[in-house]
Amino acid sequence: MSGASAAPPPMPPLGKPIAVPVGSSSVWDRISNWASENKALVYTIAGVAVVVTGAGVVYYLNDAKPKPAAQPKLSKKERRKRKEAERQTEAPKSPSASSEQQQPKAPTVEAADELPEIDETTVTTFSEQQRRDYALQLKNAGNKAYGSKDYNRAIDLYSKAILCKPDSIFYSNRAACYNALGAWDKVVEDTTAAISLDPTYVKALNRRANAYEHLSQFSESLLDYTASCIIDEFKTESSTNAVERLLKKVAEHKAEDIIKSKDPNKLPSPTFVSNYIQSFRAKPRPEGLEDSVELSESTGLGQLQIGLRAMERRTHEGYEEAANAFEKALEYGDLGEHEALAYNLRGTFRNLRGSQEQALQDMEKSIELDPSYTQSYVKRASMHLEMGDRASAARDLEQALSQNETDPDIFYHRAQLHFIHGEFQDAAKDYQKSIDLDPTFIYSHIQLGVTQYKMGSVASSMATFRRCVKNFDKVPDVYNYYGELLLDQSKYDEAIQKFDTAMEMEKQTKPMAMNVLPLINKALALFQQKSEFSEAEKLCEKALIIDPECDIAVATMAQLLLQQGKITEALKYFERAAELARTPGEIINALSYAEATRTQIQVQEKYPQLAAKLQGMGGAGAFAGAR
Repeated sequence: MSGASAAPPPMPPLGKPIAVPVGSSSVWDRISNWASENKALVYTIAGVAVVVTGAGVVYYLNDAKPKPAAQPKLSKKERRKRKEAERQTEAPKSPSASSEQQQPKAPTVEAADELPEIDETTVTTFSEQQRRDYALQLKNAGNKAYGSKDYNRAIDLYSKAILCKPDSIFYSNRAACYNALGAWDKVVEDTTAAISLDPTYVKALNRRANAYEHLSQFSESLLDYTASCIIDEFKTESSTNAVERLLKKVAEHKAEDIIKSKDPNKLPSPTFVSNYIQSFRAKPRPEGLEDSVELSESTGLGQLQIGLRAMERRTHEGYEEAANAFEKALEYGDLGEHEALAYNLRGTFRNLRGSQEQALQDMEKSIELDPSYTQSYVKRASMHLEMGDRASAARDLEQALSQNETDPDIFYHRAQLHFIHGEFQDAAKDYQKSIDLDPTFIYSHIQLGVTQYKMGSVASSMATFRRCVKNFDKVPDVYNYYGELLLDQSKYDEAIQKFDTAMEMEKQTKPMAMNVLPLINKALALFQQKSEFSEAEKLCEKALIIDPECDIAVATMAQLLLQQGKITEALKYFERAAELARTPGEIINALSYAEATRTQIQVQEKYPQLAAKLQGMGGAGAFAGAR
């Protein structure tokens, strides 16, 4: 494997080989950022309409009834008046807030005790007007009792008001009393009655959602908060925060089952594996392990040779064969001076399989056997960083430098550590040091250009990439990542041209081990430029034929389907992304998107009127240019 033919995109997290971040971020990060920035599409029905303005993304929905979003913008004074009117129809939070204008025919009595006896029998003897008047008086008295924190008295008064005239506000107010008492089942019962009378009653939806959360019915809570967010146009921060919190809770719960059932020996996609392994400078086979040397397969050295040969194929089958060979090599033993290498390689594949603790032990054993083997320190640093332990990662890299201060890989990976923490000046210095020590490693140049771009030095970044094209004109990755930078600048035609060049080179140089990222990037470019969903989907499908387990291709396909309103199909791809995820954090992240999409389907089923209104707007297409 030579530096010119390898295809590892530089990794922001050391141990997580993903695409080079450009502009806003890498392919996968751009997908995640898009989802974060366009919450309505991820959290709600794909029919939510979007208006992109200079101030950001504005969400709105229409209704058959007049709503604020469909009316001219109210002045601050008018909005205050409206809020005051709404408060007077709801349960007050204090006695002073309980006053309400009497209706013309309401009873003049001051206390509910002066009303006639009200029960299921006597209420039938009242006229319709009397029932309305008594219900209002009882509600007002209930509000006063609620404001005085006499919740049981308030419950009795609201119950009598409901006997006189079932009303969504009366049920919701009684639910507020049960909420204060912690009677969560009763809260659910009353808010459900309120919602059946008024399906768009936001306060009742939020109260029921809160009760469901206390009952650990997180999926039900998520559904109600989502419906609430749709109705109030994502304007209530507490509700949108609740959606995010519950998505994580539901995802964490489901992640436990996936983690338990996950095959511990399964490797991620070959694109993923290649990106990690080849982020280190390629070195010739150690003496004695070349193909020209005949070694028995029943020996440790023979298995080590088999594993190294299999790795060079850069295919799924090759990586599986290599992982198994390195396990056998250490089982057979008698590896002599190559034992440290064997532990390093076995640890590498154990880490890729997600067995981080075992992988760390292998790296520690490799260092113990050969303290001068700097790559083992760097790989251990990558594992620590992936586990969120930056301090240990930094120590590992310093230890590596103490062994060999001229190893360019150490500076490259230390630059990665700085890069993912936003320390771009320090990152640029280390990338440049890596280049100074070895200018033949293309990925130091690429990542330096990306870092310059992140620092706002667009001209310097473009100049770096032009030099890359000149000096590494046969390396597909140069064109792919140059294209990402151009795409981030909305230079679509130039970006697509670069992706096409990268794809053609991949076909010519690595027909059996193509890097599918140029295909995915082109799909995103077409989608963002022209809303060409069909062509973008075809490119993603092609990527998945080449690499069926490429998580980035799966996530991109899910995004494309979701934006077209094909939420049932999108759900399948989000669930697939969760299956492909390697670490618990990645699984939870993927499941969060899956649960958000599943909630969209449930909203359509449970609130068909709302779903129909949203779908009728055809809002999914409004996202075509959102990035």
